[in-house]
Amino acid sequence: MSSFRLTGPGGTPGGLIPFFVGFGMTVAGAWLLTNQVTVSGGSWTLGGYSAFGLSLVPILAGIGMLFFDGSSRAGFLLLFAGIVIVLAGILTNLTIYFVPTSLFNTLMMLALLAGGIGLVLRSLR
Repeated sequence: MSSFRLTGPGGTPGGLIPFFVGFGMTVAGAWLLTNQVTVSGGSWTLGGYSAFGLSLVPILAGIGMLFFDGSSRAGFLLLFAGIVIVLAGILTNLTIYFVPTSLFNTLMMLALLAGGIGLVLRSLR
């Protein structure tokens, strides 16, 4: 019978503990950093009027064309273009703020994140 051999991440021996310590540090640093970020959304306006409904027109036209002819290239193109327009509109109307915190807290968050990523990468080689 062959003996069971436990190997670490990446198939290297001895990399299991640094991997999990690094993974924990990365998760803690990422959570602390994202906990200090506030995201708010604005409104889609075009000439003072709401423009979100106008961005749905290509999606609705594409869906209509696909219900009429399921293999319509123009329908797929309009559907894809409409989805891209909506996603781009959502991303461009986000406002992201970093909540004021002390320099020490910021350095601790970034050190946990960078150190954890370094440990994980070192354990994988």
